[in-house]
Amino acid sequence: MSQDESLNETGTESIAYIDALYADFLKDPNSVSAEWRDHFTDEAREAGVPSNIGIGPAFRPSSIYNPPNATCKGGACAVWQISALQERVGRLVHAYRVRGHWAAQIDPLGRPRWRPPELDLDYHGLSESELNQGFAKNTVSGIDQSQTLGAIVERLKETYCRSIGAQFMHIADPFVRNWLQVRMEGTRNRLELSRDEQIEIFTDLTDAVIFEEFIQKKYIGAKRFSLEGAESLIPLLTLVIEKAGEQQLDELVLGMAHRGRLNVLANVIGKNPHTIFREFEDVEGEIPAGGGDVKYHLGHTSRRTTRSGHVVHTSATPRWPVRVSCKRR
Repeated sequence: MSQDESLNETGTESIAYIDALYADFLKDPNSVSAEWRDHFTDEAREAGVPSNIGIGPAFRPSSIYNPPNATCKGGACAVWQISALQERVGRLVHAYRVRGHWAAQIDPLGRPRWRPPELDLDYHGLSESELNQGFAKNTVSGIDQSQTLGAIVERLKETYCRSIGAQFMHIADPFVRNWLQVRMEGTRNRLELSRDEQIEIFTDLTDAVIFEEFIQKKYIGAKRFSLEGAESLIPLLTLVIEKAGEQQLDELVLGMAHRGRLNVLANVIGKNPHTIFREFEDVEGEIPAGGGDVKYHLGHTSRRTTRSGHVVHTSATPRWPVRVSCKRR
């Protein structure tokens, strides 16, 4: 069958067939019949197209992996260079969010930690000569103005590589991730505190330490699930209650685990330490038989007035589903 007969019989369906033949011709002219080889050669000659041109664009699109050559000129080239540089900075910011916690100074002995190479400028094709160049305001979260590369790197170090390591990029919900990014990067993971607030935190920490030390010395061998090493829980919970009061929250219930429960009952919920110590000694006989060594199962409830003047009903639920009071006469 000649080429003309093929075109007439297949009609519009011949387009895909001819395209396939032409693709074979470009790969190897001898792979098609002599008629089609002559046809493609004549058509290309009449159109002024080289017969050895490949399929698809005759150029490789520019990207960060295929930058324009040195002869690139004009506004389009400048726009591309700025976009490529912004992309590199974006990858650096992402590296700090994902791997910054590896470089955080959380070793109490101050020993140097391994630093991921992704946190270095040269890993992303950046250099110190670009530290004074400004970048888009949305490069980091929580910032409403453009910043230089040097300021961005400094902010990222203080947010993710100081004494707090944040590992959160594994969270699947993008809304939650962005919520954390805005609050951490916008404040550099720091909370500005007044002197009165600092004194209050110091007082809470001191009360937590003294409480644990007293029980350890007074009731040797008693189960208590100490909070030692995590005393910062007390001022943190106090802050939660204060924030709840500012937002007009009326009730807060803690369903917490064993560790630190007694300390929270005494220094957050407001249970009288005298009552806790009497329970250790079984003076009141309120605990059913067999419960003398699990004081951390007990709960308490109270009303706490916050600094804003709002009253928050706070309580810690008992670990036992049912509690029976059987005071001695």
